Amino acid sequence: MFNIIICQNYDEVSREAFRIMKETLKKEAPVLGLATGSSPIGLYKKMIADHNSEGTSYRNVRSWNLDEYIGIPRTHEQSYWTFMHENLFDHIDIAEENIHVPCGEGEDAEEECRKYEESLRDVVIDLQILGIGADGHIGFNEPGTPFDSVTHVAELEEQTRRDNARFFDDNMDLVPSKAITMGLATIMRASKIVLIATGENKADAVYGMIKGEKNTGCPASILQEHADVTVVLDHAAASRL
Repeated sequence: MFNIIICQNYDEVSREAFRIMKETLKKEAPVLGLATGSSPIGLYKKMIADHNSEGTSYRNVRSWNLDEYIGIPRTHEQSYWTFMHENLFDHIDIAEENIHVPCGEGEDAEEECRKYEESLRDVVIDLQILGIGADGHIGFNEPGTPFDSVTHVAELEEQTRRDNARFFDDNMDLVPSKAITMGLATIMRASKIVLIATGENKADAVYGMIKGEKNTGCPASILQEHADVTVVLDHAAASRL
């Protein structure tokens, strides 16, 4: 079931997402599912500002990130481990041992997937933050990913790599071709989901997710089966609804 919130601009989108996040943080020991990319940065800025101004603590928070590139070290400026520390973790009081990001630099990526999925077996994510790709992917679950997938190695589509090339000096040779990602079934275990989308380039994917036929061609369409999904959009991303 979708709760759709349409906002005037990105700042308002981020503010609405933060409103929901703040409610989750009232829990005694919240578990957060976090995402990278441009969509949640405004949310993370508001979390940091609230921590600094209101003293909201993250000491009892545990977090699991959706995905990580394979083939670049965690210290790489474009790794998602680095992204999360630069954009959130280094600015709040979350304990480092409570942070979980897939490891994409091990020798056995399949074993890393197994261990990451196992770490989530006895965990219920209270709030999962998602973005959506122009082709309808969530996490790195590309079109064609089975709905019953768990944490796995994903082969990145050419479109996904092109979309991310701007972070690698527009050099496609530098963009990883594989990633570790939570699977669609893993994501669906979250109690509550907030998906953030802005821009006209996301309008088709948003339409497919909400009003299209549920099929693996639009991985996000699996969210039609979830009981509690809030989709926070600007007018451009909502233009086809």
